[in-house]
Amino acid sequence: MRKVLIPTDFSRNAWDAIAYAVDLFKNEPCEFYILNVYSLADFATDNLMVPQLDSTLVDTFKGNSEKGLEKVLQRLSFRDESDMHSYVTLSQQNDLIVALKEIVESKDIGLIVMGTKGSTDALNISFGSNTVTVMEKIRNCPVLAIPKGTIYTSVSEIVFPTSFKTHFKKRELDYLIDIAKITNAPIRVLHINEGGDLSEEQLNFKSLLEEYFDVLEYSFHFLESKNINEGVELFIQSRDSGMVAFINKKHTFFSTLFSKPLVKELGLKAKIPILALHDFRN
Repeated sequence: MRKVLIPTDFSRNAWDAIAYAVDLFKNEPCEFYILNVYSLADFATDNLMVPQLDSTLVDTFKGNSEKGLEKVLQRLSFRDESDMHSYVTLSQQNDLIVALKEIVESKDIGLIVMGTKGSTDALNISFGSNTVTVMEKIRNCPVLAIPKGTIYTSVSEIVFPTSFKTHFKKRELDYLIDIAKITNAPIRVLHINEGGDLSEEQLNFKSLLEEYFDVLEYSFHFLESKNINEGVELFIQSRDSGMVAFINKKHTFFSTLFSKPLVKELGLKAKIPILALHDFRN
């Protein structure tokens, strides 16, 4: 059974992420873990008049968290009629990253799905600003980020930008291949350069992708541009692509192919889900 972890701060965007995940895997046996973390430290910082965080306040935070999760389950009962889906709610006084790491390990989670923009309510942690951090810090589990207002529709295609300059391991691409099979979406491998032919090394890495994607519909696309970020964005927008996936190479995420501004552009303007895979060798 597929195990999917979805953090929520009870914002609209968090619900959009839950709904997207449920619809994406509507025909797949899934166990969904719905997590809410709350931070007393955040409340103390924002409310300087509170002399101390006593047990009554702790109980209030915990009660609000549990009630919020109950409402999420109630909403899900109205919209999800699949007998292949089950739900587990988790309420924790914790840091979001710490909680996610612990649950991924203890529950053998295969995918994290989360919104890109959270609530700013003081009673709930805002994980919107942490979405990119989650992609960086959670190295042993793919992360699928869902932009605000995104409603699941048939995925037209999945764009996979690559420089062809790094080695691929098949297991790093497993979840991309898995989602492509589930959605019947073709993979569009996108390479953007400033001109010139591929080197012998790049051609070898291209051949590896052909081998890995052999059971899928896929195609290669080459664009010349001096700005990689703009090239990727224009390609996605011009084709109305349904999802973009990339391998998050440790130590190079913000400095090469994908920069933080691009992730924000794709997540908040292009209205397209972003699947962050990981380089397991790092």
